[in-house]
Amino acid sequence: MNKPLIELENVFKKFGQKQILDGVNLSIYRGEVTTIIGKSGVGKSVLLKHIIGLLKPDSGRILFKGQPLSEMKKSARQVFKSKISYLFQGSALFDSLSVVDNIALPLREKQSLPAAEIKKRIRNIMQQLDLSDIDDKYPSQLSGGMQKRVALARALVTDPEIVLFDEPTTGLDPIRKNAVHSMIADYQKRFGFTGVVVSHEIPDIFYFSQRVAMLEEGRVIIEGTPKEIQQATDPEVQQFIRGLESHRDDLTDMHTQLQGEKRFLEEMARLQRHQVVFSIILFSIKNMEEINEAIGHAEVQTVLKNFSVQTLNNLRITDICFRYGLDKILAVLPNTDIDQARMVFDKLTKELKAEDIIGVRPYPEFCFSVDAGFAEAQQDSQIEHIVAIAESAQNELFEFKVC
Repeated sequence: MNKPLIELENVFKKFGQKQILDGVNLSIYRGEVTTIIGKSGVGKSVLLKHIIGLLKPDSGRILFKGQPLSEMKKSARQVFKSKISYLFQGSALFDSLSVVDNIALPLREKQSLPAAEIKKRIRNIMQQLDLSDIDDKYPSQLSGGMQKRVALARALVTDPEIVLFDEPTTGLDPIRKNAVHSMIADYQKRFGFTGVVVSHEIPDIFYFSQRVAMLEEGRVIIEGTPKEIQQATDPEVQQFIRGLESHRDDLTDMHTQLQGEKRFLEEMARLQRHQVVFSIILFSIKNMEEINEAIGHAEVQTVLKNFSVQTLNNLRITDICFRYGLDKILAVLPNTDIDQARMVFDKLTKELKAEDIIGVRPYPEFCFSVDAGFAEAQQDSQIEHIVAIAESAQNELFEFKVC
């Protein structure tokens, strides 16, 4: 059985008379992104500070690879801390240092690297976060969103084993917010770090997290996969999720995945009761990792937004379109068999224009491709099953090259 990389066992923490953590038990697994959700003031940030060692529990234990941190020798604790990066909620940039020096700080403090290697790493991470032409500026000269991205660059520049993110998208617009989520997913997949995210961004966190834990009144009341959390019957969990979730995805202006899946079930009920057929079209943005690296996560999110808007504008008014992950869009076509779905698709491809999706900015050697697959629902179709059929039948919709 896979053992947790980090464990919190019955952790208590009180500030004055206020009990913040009241017996927290939590398992964090290697190579996964675990997101901690919960109301404001329930101790999410305090929990993160216990993991990194900025705070010590009043009682209970925190273990790393099965060994309690409290029993580690000083040298072992230092090694553990060197494996962790922390993105603070308030960015915590040093006002007296330039952007480049802020980002370089952990490299200069923790690692003995040549100046040329430090410069290369800084340049790469700044390009990824669209932080051009601000090298010599100071935090006070930047917007809140720009400060957040500089702090994120500083957290990731050391290629850490464990990254703790405390509300990483607070104050960011939808493009930048989704760029940060995409980057967390992209970097986690590419480098395999273990991520712990504190966030209230629902449903966005369900797109990139492998596990989700909800903190309430100082305790973890539920933890599991995103699907398990979304389908939980606990009224407290559902009330929290529904209270934060909007009916529209703020990047694409489509339904959220949860809302879209509800509409899918409605069409399935019509099929089962009245034999009213329906089909789906699954659009998948391909080579996301490569184009993220080539032009930056923010630019890719802009392209995804443009593609979504154009798709919505050119589908039928009765069709249901929603996000199905970071790089997938699912269209449910009511009262439509597979042959009719292909006709809808053919019309869509004639209407979509590369310049409307890519925009006017040229991207050297940029390649953006979308695959599309079809499937017709059957009486016993589950959404995962019909999506898998559509995905296995995908063909390239188009490939745009703008040089």
